[in-house]
This record gives sequence, C-alpha cells and structure tokens, in this order.
Amino acid sequence: MKYRNANDIFPDELLAEIQKYSSGELIYIPESAQTKKAWGEKSGSRQFYIQRNAQIRQQHAEGKSIAQLADEFALSTDSIRRILYS
Repeated sequence: MKYRNANDIFPDELLAEIQKYSSGELIYIPESAQTKKAWGEKSGSRQFYIQRNAQIRQQHAEGKSIAQLADEFALSTDSIRRILYS
C-alpha cells in the first residue's frame, strides 16, 4: 500500500468535506467490493495450495501414508489429515 497526497487525488470540494471529518490524520480507504480479490489470488498462493492439496489427496489415494505425506510436504500429520478430510 502506498500513500498519496489527497490534493493530487480529490477535487477541492470533496477534499474540503473530508477535512471536516479528518484533517491532518492518516486514513485508510479500502478497495471497493468489486475490485477486491480473495486471499492469495493476486500473489498466486491460492492456486499453489489448491494444487499442493490435490497432489496430497492423489498420493494418499495411491497408498502413501499420512506420515509419509507429512514428511514429503513438510507439514504436520494434523495438517495432512485436515487436507484429506476437508
């Protein structure tokens, strides 16, 4: 997140109205719901975990034990169980 000067963004009338409520303070303006992305969509993390979890499920179906999967994927056995049973 980067900071920008409100003088460069808002029209004078809107800036004057905002200054009535928050003059000289830092404020956060969240993204609109239409442009907001779900967790991990921007960085690719979501897709990575979807693929990893599918691979864990596939290998378990092929006969690998939970302990073997935990070692291979560097996860706890509880995490592997959560992935398998979700």
